[in-house]
Amino acid sequence: MTAEGRIERFRSLLARPARFTGRTLRAEWHAIVVDPVRRLARRGLSGLPLAFVAASGVIFFHGIAQYPTGAVWVRRLGGVMADLPLWLSLLRTPVSLYVPALDLPVWAGITQLFLAFALAELILGRARTLVIAYATTLAGTLTARLMITLGPGWWGFGLPPEAGQVLDTGPSAAVVGLFTYLAVVRRAPVVFTLTGGSMVWESIAVPNLAGREHLIAVGTAILLGLPHARGKRWRAVVRSLLPTRGTGRTSAHSGPAPAPARTVPAPAASADRPGNSKPTVPTTSEER
Repeated sequence: MTAEGRIERFRSLLARPARFTGRTLRAEWHAIVVDPVRRLARRGLSGLPLAFVAASGVIFFHGIAQYPTGAVWVRRLGGVMADLPLWLSLLRTPVSLYVPALDLPVWAGITQLFLAFALAELILGRARTLVIAYATTLAGTLTARLMITLGPGWWGFGLPPEAGQVLDTGPSAAVVGLFTYLAVVRRAPVVFTLTGGSMVWESIAVPNLAGREHLIAVGTAILLGLPHARGKRWRAVVRSLLPTRGTGRTSAHSGPAPAPARTVPAPAASADRPGNSKPTVPTTSEER
């Protein structure tokens, strides 16, 4: 093979993955950016109530936590720890979605939180957004309790009892779960790498409770997103197999259409037939 043939073959080998990458990135751009922006332009800011409520809640609790008394109340209302009773943890979990972590920059967290809820609300709807956010956060909280119950060991799965006094991740688990769910449903590998991959790197670099809860949130979002993606594909296949409407189909048991009933017109009244007209009586001049 000549040098020019080798170059052409090498170019052809590189062209296939390049085209595949281009198609994937273009589809992800339309699914994650273009489609939500179109829906936002159609609905306006009224289509983002969850995003504004989540961001406002984090700002509110962050402002209260700057004071000693406020920090105590924020901890009592939304502070979730594994050594608390289960009923109390479940009661505080919805509020913990608005309690930011004290060791993280709050404004960066608010930006991520607003973007995650805005994209999810525009793409998934309000109900599913709330379900995914709460389910991923609750999964991380319950799994952390299980890890502490098992104790150290278990091939690195268990945690020491001291981890039960560490505060929960707050809204970060919901943010990671929403981004991961969107990446699975919309087939966005870049978004998945930035969310799930970063959480894996965080758990390896800093092996703490928050990193493990983030991994649990990623796994929960994947488990929730895969059936939806496959179900969407199966629904598309079923719709393609079903006949279209308006084809004039008739039921197999309906039989032939009945013939219209013949109506016999009534005989017209004739003046020659007796009884059809009254006899005329001549009148005289006296009767007039």
